[in-house]
Amino acid sequence: MTRSNAYRSLLYSLLFITAGILLTQWLTPTQPLPSLGPEVTQGKAKTSEPITPQQIQAVTPKARSERVSEYHIEVRLDEASKTLYATQTVTWTNPGKKTVNELYFHLYPNAFASADTTFMKESGGRLREDRMPQDGYGSMQITSLQSVDGLSLMNRLEFVQPDDGNIKDKTLAKLRLPQPVKGHDKITLKLKFEVKLPKVFARMGATNQFVMAGQWFPKLAAYEKAGIRGRAEEGWNLHQYHGNSEFYSDFGIFNVRIQVPSNYIVAATGFPTKTPVFGNGTKTYQFYADDVHDFAWSASPKFVYAEEPFSSDNVPGVRIKLYLDPKHAQLKDRYFFAAKAALTKFSEWYGEYPYSTLSIVVPPKEANGAGGMEYPTLVTAFGADDESPGYDLERTVVHEIGHQYFYGLLASNEFEEAWLDEGFTSYAEDKLMESEFGVTPNLAVQASYMTDPAPLKQHAWQYKNQNHYAENVYYRAKLVLLALEKQVGEKTMQRILKIYTTKYRFKHPTTADFQRVVELVTKRKWTDFFNQYIYGQKMADFSVESIYTRTFNEGGTPRYEATVNIQKNGADYPNVPIVFQFADGSTTRKVWSVEGDRIQYKLSHSSPLTWVMIDPLYTIMVENRHINNYMRAQIEEPVRTRVNWAAVKWLEVITNVLGW
Repeated sequence: MTRSNAYRSLLYSLLFITAGILLTQWLTPTQPLPSLGPEVTQGKAKTSEPITPQQIQAVTPKARSERVSEYHIEVRLDEASKTLYATQTVTWTNPGKKTVNELYFHLYPNAFASADTTFMKESGGRLREDRMPQDGYGSMQITSLQSVDGLSLMNRLEFVQPDDGNIKDKTLAKLRLPQPVKGHDKITLKLKFEVKLPKVFARMGATNQFVMAGQWFPKLAAYEKAGIRGRAEEGWNLHQYHGNSEFYSDFGIFNVRIQVPSNYIVAATGFPTKTPVFGNGTKTYQFYADDVHDFAWSASPKFVYAEEPFSSDNVPGVRIKLYLDPKHAQLKDRYFFAAKAALTKFSEWYGEYPYSTLSIVVPPKEANGAGGMEYPTLVTAFGADDESPGYDLERTVVHEIGHQYFYGLLASNEFEEAWLDEGFTSYAEDKLMESEFGVTPNLAVQASYMTDPAPLKQHAWQYKNQNHYAENVYYRAKLVLLALEKQVGEKTMQRILKIYTTKYRFKHPTTADFQRVVELVTKRKWTDFFNQYIYGQKMADFSVESIYTRTFNEGGTPRYEATVNIQKNGADYPNVPIVFQFADGSTTRKVWSVEGDRIQYKLSHSSPLTWVMIDPLYTIMVENRHINNYMRAQIEEPVRTRVNWAAVKWLEVITNVLGW
């Protein structure tokens, strides 16, 4: 999911202006399921039949993933009540060796059922800049659950809360099976369910005539085999829906029929398997997708639709589909350009985009809570507000398409290792924005925003709040990747990422997997780096501790000797550049190959030392306290200390008050 770019830009500007002022001053330089009804094509009624296995086989390419789950869903939108009525047949293949006695379903819409759910309590009813609308609650109810032979299993279903024990949270359910499922065997279940859509908030819901159906169906939890993500023993990966967490599940097949009012246009994961069918004031779409781990759709009668085919060296052929809010209809060329640039570059850098479609949904302004989100083959931009937006338009599209790789194809566990998606996508976003649009980030300011660094590999809800999550999982993670790049070189970093993203495609990689690739490519260990910056919460911090100058005569000519003490206060970093400026305008440059916690330099020169600055070009991406990198030789110690302290406190005030 994208950060709030406008808010971020404001933050950066304030920090940059403040830092500039300070530097110039002292631094110098429940109803039964309704029938979907008959379909009508060209005025003739016909009975609707679900897609057959033979039809699926005809359109299904060779499996690229394990395809653990197979969903067949029929859903109807009731426009008046903003409710989804659906039937679902799901087949689960046990990918492991052990016999399984229960299945687990994520019921994500229940996160919005009351103020007492885990999501609402942790988020405070807020996500990014959006707040839960008043009386905007929604929920999911399973009204029928049966085996294929018609045995009701409803009495075997119970809600579980493995993370926090909150009995009012109903986002995860356990089903005790009537018969166990042996390794590699299958089980098929039939469900009926209803979703009362919340008012648009936190990635899903409905408002006016716009619907965003994200995380809208009972979704099987991920079952991990031994060895997957470092597991010693196979088993379920189970978490509730938290205020900071996103999603994780197994790859599979989706065949979904969506019935909406006849004037609605539907955007969805995958590709349509038939033209929409009209009947009784409704329109029914049918979509199919394989080798994906989620299915989302959006609908509105107001969408302005546009489509273009696209191919490049690493994109064999894809139909880019735009579903624009009318306010952004005139901006379609910008959306297309951004999508093509992202597909081209990301497929070059991270491997071929394997799907035949990519849909971009632009919600209306009042549905901004559904914006800036990624699903397989479908992304959402931010709500159409400004009719002439800046590069935030392109940045959001680029970021969400980047997720097609790190979230979509690699399918990292966003509950437990969110940085593997958000951090890598943020890194890729910046690279593309710079190469294609000439937009460069102010990395030094972003680094200074890291006021409370935390380990990157931890559960998403273990961060203190949404700001703390964003600072680390987005910004700090990106800076860590850039610091790695600075040490190995850009070409080597490109090779690392290309190997990582191709080797672990469809395989749910971990931080440890990424470290192994880094070590394989560079042929050296990176244990200390990962322990400090990724598994740990450290940042680099180098400071000029003191400057002492003495004057002496050398052959009747005055000379000046400066003793400069440099100290390491934070994590390790291999090479630290230092510049020494003298009164005559000359400079001396040194590189400290860091060993130990401090180093002392003695410099003899014909004029006095004026100032010393560590890393003047801000090449150490993971240093977050630049305020102590500079010292003027002539400032008296008490004055210098007071100026430094005042500046630090002022920047702390700004970074603590402003959110992400």
